[in-house]
Amino acid sequence: MGALLALGALPAHAAGLDGSALGLAWAVPFAGILLSIALMPLFLAHFWHENFGKVALFWALCCAVPLCVVIDFQTGIDAIIHVLLADYVPFIIFVGTLFIVAGGIHVKGSFVGRPIVNTCFLALGAVLANFMGTTGAAMLLVRPLISANAGRKRTIQTFVFFIFLVANVGGALTPLGDPPLFLGFLKGVSFFWTSIHVFVPWLFCCAILLVIHHLIDCAMYKKDLADGFKPADATSKFALEGLVNVPLLACVIGAVLLSGFWKSGVEVSILGVHFSLESLCRDALFIVIAVLSLKLTAKATREANHFSWDPILEVGKLFFGIFCCIVPVLEMLRAGHEGAFAPLVALVTNADGTFNNTVFFWLTGTLSAFLDNAPTYLAFFNLAGGDPQVLMTTDAHTLMAISMGSVFMGAVTYIGNAPNFMTVSICQERGIKMPSFFGYMAWSVCILFPIFWIMDMIFLA
Repeated sequence: MGALLALGALPAHAAGLDGSALGLAWAVPFAGILLSIALMPLFLAHFWHENFGKVALFWALCCAVPLCVVIDFQTGIDAIIHVLLADYVPFIIFVGTLFIVAGGIHVKGSFVGRPIVNTCFLALGAVLANFMGTTGAAMLLVRPLISANAGRKRTIQTFVFFIFLVANVGGALTPLGDPPLFLGFLKGVSFFWTSIHVFVPWLFCCAILLVIHHLIDCAMYKKDLADGFKPADATSKFALEGLVNVPLLACVIGAVLLSGFWKSGVEVSILGVHFSLESLCRDALFIVIAVLSLKLTAKATREANHFSWDPILEVGKLFFGIFCCIVPVLEMLRAGHEGAFAPLVALVTNADGTFNNTVFFWLTGTLSAFLDNAPTYLAFFNLAGGDPQVLMTTDAHTLMAISMGSVFMGAVTYIGNAPNFMTVSICQERGIKMPSFFGYMAWSVCILFPIFWIMDMIFLA
């Protein structure tokens, strides 16, 4: 989540909405949509499959209507318009462009889902995520990984770890990797700061996850072989089809960098929402790139990828509801010590006035797992003083804690990061039974939390 905030030059804020005046009851719609995503596929699967868009709209209205009626009509409508124009629309444009471009690149070859092959896919994705973003890397590799494991009965572990590594943890080294880091870049954090300071924790976490996956997949592979699975013989060599999308993908990266380095000083107001010229140019470039990809990619290439619009439509509908419902929650969080979340905010400072890096890490991470990780990063960045020069030097461990928490813990839930949901949707579309919302959290909590605890003790103490 949060791709647009990280990509925009102006951080979104619901103008006129005072977070310090909002009580916890305003978080009910957000809790409602989370529980709907978690429970309805379990207990009302058919209803959810047919009506998840309507459910998302229902919770969005449960938030928007009270904002307009109870607070003030103009304030409420401005807050919703602001989140839709400044946040949701750029988010969909960015994620949709990566979905289209990556979906036009077909990785061809007779890959067989042996444990070593699957582990290599995950390792490659973790590296690529830093150059093409977690969404781009996930959309590029998930389809060939699915094809490689066709015929195997036990594959859930590979795609769960794919979400862990490729869709989240992998993108922790550069501002291109994950939205919160790009937001830090826009705030003055050096481009290579995270590469230098987070590299060892990143390598540590990735290595442990790859080893655990390999051991689990080896055990599952032996069971598949015992059940009669026969690996196919190699019939074709590795090749890439749809190569026209490779330079288009480079253009997406260039457009992201352009919006970060170019400071035009020009703003455009649309329905009261202020946009920088560079952010508008970036989004326009995304649209052009997406159209070119659709026009220039051969139909046979997308068919070979089993490309369909269902995953991005599901993301679009669900995240519409999430973005609307998150408005009052983020405002309460931005209110800091004056808001309803003041008891949580107070935990980040020790009695002697120093920062508690452990709490920064776990609180930033936990909120990023359920909220938008980009504004969560920004909120705690500001709570830590907001001075990038101080945070990159004197308080480097605090900035590490905020960066690692916001990126790594996006893997804790399906809604922690946009490519999580897209990966799940593509897997399910291809007939892979993925864990439920809570089933996935059982995996993430049991596997990730012990690793994060060790990382906290080693790198943030």
